[in-house]
Amino acid sequence: MLEGEQDPGRIARHIFGAPDWRRRAASQSFDLGGAWQAMHYLVTGDPWEGRQPEADAVCGGRLLTEDGADELGMDVIYLAPDRVKPAADHLAATPFAEIAGRFDLAAMVQAGVQDARGLDGSARDRFLRPAYEALTAFFGAAATEGQAVYKVMTSTR
Repeated sequence: MLEGEQDPGRIARHIFGAPDWRRRAASQSFDLGGAWQAMHYLVTGDPWEGRQPEADAVCGGRLLTEDGADELGMDVIYLAPDRVKPAADHLAATPFAEIAGRFDLAAMVQAGVQDARGLDGSARDRFLRPAYEALTAFFGAAATEGQAVYKVMTSTR
């Protein structure tokens, strides 16, 4: 049904409009869960913005649901393959130790990083380090296969 489809919006509606999309996409997905904004902050130093390619790892891309979030019940962001590869290369070349210094809970709370108040000092190595390593592996696999990345902001319910 998607063979030859080029429009990212139609692809997103087809995939994420299905009630069982989580189950069908499980083998090709990666879930940052509540760590998404803390991860973006560590990678870029900013809660929302940042330069490419590092900002593309979490928040970057084209919002496909400006008019369709109600239809799908979620926001979907599309990152084209030509932006996946530079993001993957950046992540692979940036060890976690290089970004770990940005883990400053007071600064993160002041910057408005979602759920930063609920983190403790151990979250950096216990939670964010493995998430960064998994994110790096996910982007590396997508880049190797020449794939686009669709990012979904939704509840886990």
